[in-house]
Amino acid sequence: MMGAGIMAMVMAVESRKGKKLQDKVFSVGRAAQEAIDLYGEEQVVNATVGCYGDESGTLGCLPLVEKIYRQLPIHDFIAYAPPLGLDAYRQMVIEEVFEAHRPDAYCDAIATAGGTGAIHIAIMNYSEIGDAVLVTDWHWGVYGSLCQEVERKLQTFSLFDAKGAFNIVAFTAGVDSLLEKQDSLLIILNTPAHNPTGYSLSYEEWQQVLEVCQQAEKKGKKISIVVDIAYIAYAGEKNEVRHFMELFSHLPEHLFIMVAFSMSKGYTLYGQRTGALVGISSSRAVIDEFIELGKYSARTAWSNVNRAAMTLLTTVRQDKVLCRQIEVERMQIFQQIMKRAAIFTQEAEQCRLAIIPYQAGFFISVPTTQADVICQRLQQKCIFTLPVTGGIRLGVCSIPERKMKGLAKIMQETIEEI
Repeated sequence: MMGAGIMAMVMAVESRKGKKLQDKVFSVGRAAQEAIDLYGEEQVVNATVGCYGDESGTLGCLPLVEKIYRQLPIHDFIAYAPPLGLDAYRQMVIEEVFEAHRPDAYCDAIATAGGTGAIHIAIMNYSEIGDAVLVTDWHWGVYGSLCQEVERKLQTFSLFDAKGAFNIVAFTAGVDSLLEKQDSLLIILNTPAHNPTGYSLSYEEWQQVLEVCQQAEKKGKKISIVVDIAYIAYAGEKNEVRHFMELFSHLPEHLFIMVAFSMSKGYTLYGQRTGALVGISSSRAVIDEFIELGKYSARTAWSNVNRAAMTLLTTVRQDKVLCRQIEVERMQIFQQIMKRAAIFTQEAEQCRLAIIPYQAGFFISVPTTQADVICQRLQQKCIFTLPVTGGIRLGVCSIPERKMKGLAKIMQETIEEI
């Protein structure tokens, strides 16, 4: 027993002192579950969940995915996979990432522990210790933790300009500012169906982004861009939302593009932790280096990823009938989410609740500087929302239509109370 007044022993090394994961998604989610246990599921709106829930409020799985997964042989569940991932999976991931818009460039893929693992590998290998990684001000909060874990910093720029479009002026300023201090720069852009706003960069906005980045060559600098496409399966028609990927053709060697792919959303396999990082370059040498670095990072982080999930994706992608079936099932989820979003956005307009213009995806956001206070007040009304940098995030992916009705009005009334 430790005596009174005696300080607890701290065994961790000094550089790890004070490391704590502040994950509001899970903490607020726990509070929502406690309210459900106390008051009943029908009395609670849990808008924290970033997974698709059906109209009964149950976590949803694509029927085809469940059917195939249950039929896989035990070998696929217990056998190791190579650190880079199964060869067939890597090739099928490339097909899935690009569909009809594969760029004219060298491409290869590394299997990763979900989309998070893909971002981790990119940060580890394409940013320097002590350097800053550039992201939008509205962003997934884990980006910051991923950077801090490996001694990088996070620098943001304003996602939106005064007209609600991609803020190319702020982006340009952010790139120029960091390249004055750094020889290389890693940029993370979450699009289409951005978390947490639902925004998607247009083809023309992507042209502007790439034009800015190509100017770095004149300064003798290198730029790498990670395109986080975690929510692309529910961003719209599969080829329309991938049109911008053609712009990754014939880029200069100093500009390296990576795409972070996840099976969590598109295959409703959130807990199976399977994804990939796809590299795109006009240089074969850059891709060869990408594969060697990725293999090293994967082996030393998670060794290898879920073989059964990789086999599932390969099974689907190699069968045209299964591909069409999963597209139909995804479209049904997409349409359901869009119905929910339409209810909220229309009612928000009626009651004059300010929201970030929504295009597609799992989330809608309400801009405010008092997110924590408002979210706490909403919890008193059994509405559980997530405070994020810039405002409040709602997971329209998981809120049934019946619970979406009237939600905007309650939020506006709560804001007025405060």
